[in-house]
Amino acid sequence: MFPGSFIILCSLAAGYFCGCFTTGYFVGKANHVDIQREGSGNSGATNALRTMGIKAALFTLLGDAFKAVIPILILRFGFPNLSPCWELYALYLGLGVVLGHNYPFYLQFKGGKGIAAMGGTILAIADWRVTLAAIFIFIAIVAVTRYVSLGSLIVAWTLPVNTVLLYRESPVFWHLLSVALLFTLSAYIRHWANIKRLLTGTERKIGEKA
Repeated sequence: MFPGSFIILCSLAAGYFCGCFTTGYFVGKANHVDIQREGSGNSGATNALRTMGIKAALFTLLGDAFKAVIPILILRFGFPNLSPCWELYALYLGLGVVLGHNYPFYLQFKGGKGIAAMGGTILAIADWRVTLAAIFIFIAIVAVTRYVSLGSLIVAWTLPVNTVLLYRESPVFWHLLSVALLFTLSAYIRHWANIKRLLTGTERKIGEKA
């Protein structure tokens, strides 16, 4: 078995290149739209909804989520010798996907905000009850406030919560928690402008044009 640090680096690198498949960019090209020049300029599902409609947004959301789900499932079931620490490597893989999504090298490192990619990581790693709770909370917050960004910022805590609930006795608990918190930190960094608009009451609500 390779040293853990080597597997971590491989997981991050593989995740990054998977994450660089910027679904919204390619969906936009298929619809003759440069999503980076329309709306907020973000390549995620929310901007796809504003600029191209619900069908394009759904394709973007699913594509961005499953580019994390698929490699994590391959890691889990294709490399059984990684147990019992597969969750740690899977978190690094998911983190790489988020980084690739947020900073794709071929788009001058201008991508999305990583929420759908993080959602795919949650779907592939987290306990199903935690996942269902996260989905319910996100839908409830967006339905009540119509702020997608607010729902995203709350759901960004799912992986740390899942780690605390399920892995407190793990010998790598603090390592797991540290990586899980990087997902949360990344989401807050990418949503910094949204946070400032939320605080000033100028954040756009879902359904409003950019």
